[in-house]
Amino acid sequence: MKKKITALALAAVMVLGLTACGGGAASSGTASTGAASSSTTDVAFVTDVGNIDDQSFNQYTWAGVQQFCDANGLNANYYKPSEDSDAARVEQMDNAVKDGAKVIVMAGYLFAPALEEAQAKYPDISFLALDVSTGDLAEPAANTALITYKEEQAGYLAGYAAVTDGYKKLGFLGGMAVPAVIRYGYGFVQGANQAAADLGVSDVTIKYWYSGSFQANDDIKAKMDSWYSDGTEVVFACGGSICNSCVAAAQANNGKMIGVDVDQSPLDACVITSAMKALSNSVVVCLTDAQGNGWKFTDAYAGKETTLGAAEDCVGLPMETSQFTTFTQEQYDDLYSKMASGELVIDNSSDAAVKPAVTNVTVDYQD
Repeated sequence: MKKKITALALAAVMVLGLTACGGGAASSGTASTGAASSSTTDVAFVTDVGNIDDQSFNQYTWAGVQQFCDANGLNANYYKPSEDSDAARVEQMDNAVKDGAKVIVMAGYLFAPALEEAQAKYPDISFLALDVSTGDLAEPAANTALITYKEEQAGYLAGYAAVTDGYKKLGFLGGMAVPAVIRYGYGFVQGANQAAADLGVSDVTIKYWYSGSFQANDDIKAKMDSWYSDGTEVVFACGGSICNSCVAAAQANNGKMIGVDVDQSPLDACVITSAMKALSNSVVVCLTDAQGNGWKFTDAYAGKETTLGAAEDCVGLPMETSQFTTFTQEQYDDLYSKMASGELVIDNSSDAAVKPAVTNVTVDYQD
């Protein structure tokens, strides 16, 4: 599994030599593909307001679309909205349909209102939405597949690895206390606790705080400065651009950081690993399902939210870029196989008021 995640992550960096084409007034691009398709677009990716080289959701989702289309002789196009609005997102879905798209892919909960409109407007088009839950889109239509992730598994792996690697003073910096962030954090605590138990130590501490924002700001940096100067060795920064505040504090204090969602090692040398969602893998899995069913999702995905995790190779750590000195590939593989098989089950609570039970770590939940 770790090889699949890393291969797709590296592919995302390598597939950005694009040429402009079609798609209407806003930015659009295409990847070279085989000659099996006569459509301008077979699979469309509608970006958020960022670019497809953002080293985040856009880049890694687009890489999955390209990989699938390249392997199947299909045409992939991306469509970038002209502004951050529901109308602009729907406009680019309209353009994708005009270009012949059979499936439209998107990533992020902000797409929910536009998706609600588009799924009704185009009942013969399939829509794949990553990181959109039924809490965001209450009633996905039969032509829509919602994909969410077992963030608690990725968080657990990061916490277990950090403690096994010798870090005893940890921090969890969350953005807003939304379910995905809570699951990441609680998984991190559970993993650290189990590693401490396995090592027979009880002096591991975790500072835990939700900043109330997904945007980098001076207040977050000041908080992280205080953590690092107080002895915190590594902080799991979980939530949008707040990682930039954490990186700045880590640089100023010779600290370390754990990234989130994608491999954030390119941000800075202080990033020792990342708790990842394998966005590219997810796209390939779901598009393969639709293609094999006449471009309609099967019952496994159609009209509902499906949560992917270790069993589907859709969460993990990027071991090839991680900076571990003690935690080994063998230990990682063993943990991962137990998660994938169901032998190791992580509490997936997303209730901020219900804290995970711990025996070997001390958690300081801060306001």
